[in-house]
Amino acid sequence: MLVQQLVRRWLLFLLVLFSLFLLPPQALTQEGSQDHPVADTTLPARCDCPSQAEQGSGTLSFAWGYNKSWFSRSSIHFSDHTADDYDFTLYNLEAHDRPGLEIVGTNLSNLSVPQYVYRLAYFFNDPNDLGVEICFDHVKYVMTQNQTARIEGEIRGRKVSTDTVVSSQFLRFEHTNGANFWMVNFLKRQNLVKSSNRLHWLGLLGKVGVGVVIPKSDVAIFDVETDNRYHIAGYVLGIDVGLRYDFLKYGFVEASLKGAYADYSDVLTVGEGRASHSFFTLEAIMSLGFQVNL
Repeated sequence: MLVQQLVRRWLLFLLVLFSLFLLPPQALTQEGSQDHPVADTTLPARCDCPSQAEQGSGTLSFAWGYNKSWFSRSSIHFSDHTADDYDFTLYNLEAHDRPGLEIVGTNLSNLSVPQYVYRLAYFFNDPNDLGVEICFDHVKYVMTQNQTARIEGEIRGRKVSTDTVVSSQFLRFEHTNGANFWMVNFLKRQNLVKSSNRLHWLGLLGKVGVGVVIPKSDVAIFDVETDNRYHIAGYVLGIDVGLRYDFLKYGFVEASLKGAYADYSDVLTVGEGRASHSFFTLEAIMSLGFQVNL
C-alpha cells in the first residue's frame, strides 16, 4: 500500500510539474512606440537552443540509458478454458523490478541485458523549443514470490475464495524479457542557463506520451512453465520530467523521473491461457545521447 501511494503521489507531482512547461512565456518588450509603429522586417524567430544552427529545420538526437523502477500493487486475472480449466483473480499483489546493472561493465554484449531505455527525438527549430520522440523502456516486472494474497474464482471445477501463499509451485509471473513500453512523446524544453560560448546548456525537459506495451512474459502455473513471445498486450500513458545537460554541441545527458500507467489486457501465459492486470509505475532514468543538426 505504501509503494502504491508513493507512486500515485509522484505521478500527481510530475503532472503538476509538467503543466508548468505549458504556461505561456511573457511577451518580449519591443522597441518603438504605439504612436510610431516600426515595420517588422525581421526574419522568423528561431530557437535559442543547444545545437541549433542558423539554418536548418531542427535537431535529431539518439540516447541510450538505464532505469530503476517501482510498481504499485495490482490484481491479476488468470484464465484458461481450453488447455486447462481455471478462471481466478489474485488481489493486491506486490511486484518489483530486476535492474541487472551490475553486469553492464563485465562485457560489451551485456549492454542490452539490464533495464535499458532508448530515445529517438526531433526538436523543431522554433522559439517554443518543442519536439517529438519515439521511446522504448525495457522495464522488468517481477511478481514477488511467497507473498500472501486473496484468491477468488474457480480452479478445475472447484470454487476458491481464500487467502493463499503464492509459491513457485502454484504461480510465477514475470515480464522479465520486458514489460516493454513503446511510446510516442510530445517534448517541451525550457533552458535554464548556458555558457557564454554556447557549448554548455542546462535545462528542464518535460514529456507526455502514449503507446503500447509489448511484453515477453515468463509464466509458470501449476508447475508448468512457458517463456512467451513478444506481442502487443495493451497500452501505456506516461509523464516524464527531468534535467538535460547539453555539452560541446553534439552530446547531452538526461536525468529524469517518469510516471506511467500501464494496462495489460491480453498477456500470454501457459498453453492457451491469458492474464490481465494494470499498474502504476515510477522510473528513475539516466541516459547519454548525441545530436546533429538537419
